[in-house]
Amino acid sequence: MSINRLIGVMFLLFIIEGTIMPWIIPVDLAGRIVPHFTFVFVIYAALYSGRHHALLLGIGFGMLQDVVFFGHLMGVHAFVMGLIGYFTGLLLERKRSTLLTALSVIGLAALINDTFVYFIYKAFRITNETYAWALLDHILPSLFLQLVFALICYVPARKLCESSWSRGSEKEEE
Repeated sequence: MSINRLIGVMFLLFIIEGTIMPWIIPVDLAGRIVPHFTFVFVIYAALYSGRHHALLLGIGFGMLQDVVFFGHLMGVHAFVMGLIGYFTGLLLERKRSTLLTALSVIGLAALINDTFVYFIYKAFRITNETYAWALLDHILPSLFLQLVFALICYVPARKLCESSWSRGSEKEEE
């Protein structure tokens, strides 16, 4: 039942990304800051639920983002979010993640996510800007927003992800 709660919370965050956040973000930064709250929860799932949950959540919510927000090239966010979620879960599978570790991993993963998306868009000539300009213009301001959000929701996200993992493993043991 808790994995359903995790999906419900992520869907609620997806709706907040598209409806409430454009009102909260100042007008001067409206095109520069892009909230990826569902991606933060994919990384939390990778850290505390396992790589397979993160892969499926990343592919599902990434495809949802591709369809709703980014129609330029379908599947880019699904591929990148699923890939980063899986490898984050794979690399930190047996390690106990503290607050500092979780924030560091989320920051690095958000940076890698936006970088991969930028280079895929650059390869298909959807963007003409340089990486240095993209990094300073929208990747780093978005990274700051993701880290603030990750810090605010660390405890509830950890409890939610750990409970979804523990209930799933208890059912497997029976």
